[in-house]
Amino acid sequence: MAALETIEAESGPHPSATIIILHGLGADGNDFVPIAQELDLDALGPVRFIFPHAPVMPVTINGGYRMRAWYDILGSEMQGREDEAGLRQSREAIEALLVREEQERGMAPGRIVLAGFSQGCAMALMTGLRHGQRLAGIAGLSGYVPLAQATAAERSPANQHTPIFLAHGTVDDIVLPERGEASRDALQALGYPVEWHSYPMGHSVSMEEIADLNAWLVKVLGN
Repeated sequence: MAALETIEAESGPHPSATIIILHGLGADGNDFVPIAQELDLDALGPVRFIFPHAPVMPVTINGGYRMRAWYDILGSEMQGREDEAGLRQSREAIEALLVREEQERGMAPGRIVLAGFSQGCAMALMTGLRHGQRLAGIAGLSGYVPLAQATAAERSPANQHTPIFLAHGTVDDIVLPERGEASRDALQALGYPVEWHSYPMGHSVSMEEIADLNAWLVKVLGN
């Protein structure tokens, strides 16, 4: 896979932290720019935001229509089939973004948060748990842990104690709340420190959620 195209923004010169936000199915990096603008991270100093665009690919569940996607959706949740090849390919591309921040730009891994919504949440969790350097945090909104059976064997000890923020809508009909809760429970069973939030909403983002995420970001990047 070619290097991911990105939108980047910095709240000031010489940023001391990086937040990478991965969008959901059919969106692109622009999707979370307005939400990032709602965050108040002045206490942290200048922050770099990176909003990657997923590649364009045919999506089976949408009749093969081509759209931006981190991986194919082969069927309904109940069928449980996952596009393992697509997941692993996107993980490599996101991993390359992390390595670029660390090695080319000199951002300490412990000053990087990897976040995502829906498919982007799945990729943030999959990539962050396997990353070989300890990150500041992993945030997942309205998503789940993909390839869950492989997590225990493939995870990196570097991120065993990395804070994880998970949030989900209680009436989400795209990624069912039970799937998000199962991911939370699986991560906690593996010993990860998970901060869980639920909100009376569907497959979306709320201002209350943004406020909670804001507080968590200040906490994990403020030390």
